[in-house]
Amino acid sequence: MIYFLATIQLSNSRLIINDNYNTTRFFQSSYWTLKSVLFEELIFRGALLYIAIEKLGTRSACIISAIAFGVYHWFSYGVWGQPLQMLFVFIITAIAGLMFAYAFAKTRSLYLPIGLHLGWNLMTIVVFSQGPLKDQLFISNGGEKPGDVISVLLLLFQILALPVIVFWYLRRQTARTH
Repeated sequence: MIYFLATIQLSNSRLIINDNYNTTRFFQSSYWTLKSVLFEELIFRGALLYIAIEKLGTRSACIISAIAFGVYHWFSYGVWGQPLQMLFVFIITAIAGLMFAYAFAKTRSLYLPIGLHLGWNLMTIVVFSQGPLKDQLFISNGGEKPGDVISVLLLLFQILALPVIVFWYLRRQTARTH
C-alpha cells in the first residue's frame, strides 16, 4: 500500500474512486483473485516446493521454487518474447516467490504464503487496479512519470520491503522457538 500511495504522490497523480465499482464487482474480483492465489500456492508451494524440500533440502528447493514462479509469470503476464519485460517480471515475481517459499519452509504451512500472496494481489488488483481485471476500486488519473532515480527507488522498495520484513520476522520467530 505504501508503494502505491508513494507512486501516486510522486507522480502528481490522483486516485479516483471508480463510479462503476459496486459490491458485486468487489466480490467477483476478490473471488477471482482468491482462486488465482490458491491455484499458484497449491502448485508452487503445496506441491512442487513440498516435494523439492524433501528431495533437495530447503535452500535449493526455495530457489528452484522462486525461479519456477518467476518463469510461470512470463506466461501468465503475457510477456514471453519481450526480454526487458521478462526480466522485470522475473525479478519481481521470483523475489515474491522466494518470500512465499521461505514462509512455507519456515512454517511448514500454506497459511502464511497464501495470506501474503492474497494480501499483495488484493491490494494490487482489486484496490489499485494494477492487474488483469483493469479498473477496480481506485483508478489513477495518470499524472507524470517520476524521475529515473525516484522510479528506481520505488521499484526497489516494491520488490524488497515486504520480503525483507517477512524474512526478518520468520528468522526472529525461528530463533525464539529454538
